[in-house]
Amino acid sequence: MIEQSALIKSIIEGIQEKKGKAITHVDLSKLEYTGVDDFIICSGTSTMQVTAIADSVCEYVNKATDVKPFNSDGYQNAQWIVLDYGSIYVHVFLPEFRELYDLEQLWSDAVITRVPDID
Repeated sequence: MIEQSALIKSIIEGIQEKKGKAITHVDLSKLEYTGVDDFIICSGTSTMQVTAIADSVCEYVNKATDVKPFNSDGYQNAQWIVLDYGSIYVHVFLPEFRELYDLEQLWSDAVITRVPDID
């Protein structure tokens, strides 16, 4: 079984490879009734970059852990793509949609860690 930390590390590396910004790790594991243990959230500046980030995450995770997402959604319009890794959901947003849905505020009782941007 793949360790959660290895998946998270690969996800973040995949995001950073395509210059995803404002990466946030939301640890939901101590909360009841969440359905997942972790959210990894980031932003891309265009629909093209949002798609490239999501593809990069899939590639990095598969290469490092031999795991593929169970499902994905949002590729049609690429304003918000979600990748389902079972206990981890990866959310890649355009900034205006990230602000609109504000998942960090919705889950503000979770442990939230911000990952510094790589320029």
